[in-house]
Amino acid sequence: MPKFKLHSTFQPSGDQGQAIARLCDGLKKGYRDQTLLGVTGSGKTFTMAKIIEKTQRPTLVIAHNKTLAAQLASEFRAFFPENAVHYFVSYYDYYQPEAYIPKTDTYIEKDTAINDEIDRLRHAATMALLTRRDVIIVASVSCIYGLGEPEDYLRQSFELKVGQKISRETVIRQFVGILYERNDIELARGKFRVRGDVLEIIPAYGEDPVRISFFGDEIEMMAEIDGITGDVGQKLSELRIFPAKHFLTGAEKLKVAMKNIREEAEERVKYFQKEGKLLEAQRIGERVNYDLEMLTEVGYISGIENYSRHLTGRPAGAPPSTLIDFYLGQEHDVRRRVPGHDVEHRVRQSKCFLMFIDESHQTIPQIGGMYAGDQARKQNLIDYGFRLPSARDNRPLKFEEFDAKIQNVIYVSATPAEYELKKSRQVVEQVIRPTGLLDPKIEIRPTEHQIDDLMAEIKKTVDKKQRVLVTTLTKKLAEDISSYLSEYGLKTAYLHSEVDTLDRLDILRDLRLGIYDILVGINLLREGLDLPEVSLVAILDADKEGFLRSDVSLIQTMGRAARHSEGRVIMYADRITGSMQRAIDETTRRRKIQEEHNKKHGIVPTSISKVVAEDSDWRQGEGKEIKKLRNYEIKDTNEKRRIIKDLEAKMDLAARELRFEDAGEYRDRIVLLEKNK
Repeated sequence: MPKFKLHSTFQPSGDQGQAIARLCDGLKKGYRDQTLLGVTGSGKTFTMAKIIEKTQRPTLVIAHNKTLAAQLASEFRAFFPENAVHYFVSYYDYYQPEAYIPKTDTYIEKDTAINDEIDRLRHAATMALLTRRDVIIVASVSCIYGLGEPEDYLRQSFELKVGQKISRETVIRQFVGILYERNDIELARGKFRVRGDVLEIIPAYGEDPVRISFFGDEIEMMAEIDGITGDVGQKLSELRIFPAKHFLTGAEKLKVAMKNIREEAEERVKYFQKEGKLLEAQRIGERVNYDLEMLTEVGYISGIENYSRHLTGRPAGAPPSTLIDFYLGQEHDVRRRVPGHDVEHRVRQSKCFLMFIDESHQTIPQIGGMYAGDQARKQNLIDYGFRLPSARDNRPLKFEEFDAKIQNVIYVSATPAEYELKKSRQVVEQVIRPTGLLDPKIEIRPTEHQIDDLMAEIKKTVDKKQRVLVTTLTKKLAEDISSYLSEYGLKTAYLHSEVDTLDRLDILRDLRLGIYDILVGINLLREGLDLPEVSLVAILDADKEGFLRSDVSLIQTMGRAARHSEGRVIMYADRITGSMQRAIDETTRRRKIQEEHNKKHGIVPTSISKVVAEDSDWRQGEGKEIKKLRNYEIKDTNEKRRIIKDLEAKMDLAARELRFEDAGEYRDRIVLLEKNK
């Protein structure tokens, strides 16, 4: 099996070396829980990559949102180009869960918009876990939701080899049996087509078709082909096809499951009838009968996950299988009988894997809160006859179940919470930045005349060609301050949750380019905001205790000024709260360590220099057309079609490269154009 091989021109610097050594030593000693307390800009991702290379373990990295996960996946792919780095997040662009509101007697049917590219990436991730060891998967917290049994997913796969004696019809039946659809007109992911003695299929985890040519009842040739030109690419000697769906059950298991589902439904109907709830009894009876008929005829139904407990044979209340269980697999011998031939494949998967939980102070609470919200919604569906009681077991893991699956975990955060600190056998600090940058200086100033004082500080900063962030507690105040500063000729913009998603990146880029000098916002100015030009962060109402002014929030916000050699923070407050004091003490402690290190090694702090990303390609390429688009002025139908076609191609490319913010912008522009007819 390939080994993890890190590709980087960087060498560990600052205190990265000691952090890597201590965390690896902790893993050797068998420490289950450790914490990497890494400040903003200290190279935590590089440290994680070095640990993976040194330990050579399959790795799961969990982040608290899709955007951060995509960013991490891109970084790990750059570090490990020879290894399997995958991205696993919820595949819904839009998700309205099934629900029932008794007060208004409103049933809300499940409504989703599945992102096909993300679904492919999910299949690619699970396939990699079952076929190789050198796997890194960066996932959102959706990885704790039920995913189907790894054993079933693996056993339903089958292998084809050049020279294998097998008929074309048998292979077609195999494809259909693992839920691939035949479509002889349009070939797409999860579908196959038949042209004489040639089969072409795009696996659920693939991007390009694979051509399988037969000579009689023998596979003569297999090769990858270009999906656009049809040119033959790499020839294959063998090919393993995994199912098109994660929820898939063998025929024998399905028979038992359907029997158990029917028995549970009959019991539930009797219960409702006994309680005098005739409507509910009729409702659940009809729902289950319909689903069972569909399972019998098709083998798959929408909402099949609600029957996952029966389909997998789990006892009531048992935790579902998740992505983590694909890491926990053991060595398997997989046999699938094919007329005239045995296909045998052995897959080895280590039981020992490593987990990183990034921004753990945010991610851990998300994981802990998912189960309760899910159960509250399902209970109404069960009580009113929309779902069987077994639907409760289609759920995310409880936190204690998630915790029980961990083998070795490293919590990563600049501000780890009490949970991580208490659980960890050791907390390793990484507070020295490779650039020698220090944590920002902090001043506390009274709230009286704070806007006038702020304006004076802004002018000093702007005169030096530097940028300013101002944080407030409300959207209204952010807008009012932005408007007030603009009236005095200051180039200001505001940023909060009501600003259109596709405009946020434009605003941040424009701040870096100097189109704006000041950005006023709320909690958007925290984790993940990388703005090296910012040297001043002003925090208004710093003494208002609460989520936005907790010590963790304050430290994260102040960190936005830590990428500039002149970074400083001004807190406007009339008293020093406990949160403020803790944030100040921690920042001062880190700054002292950093100063001593720089003095000892003769390091002069250097501001981070990072190229400002250019406008998205479609803006550069379209020029005047995009200006018209923003004002909904395009009238020429042919011109509009040309732009839409180009945007669609660029949207697909951005999604494949994990640039989901860009893909979202392309999609939203397409929607605007299509509405303007």
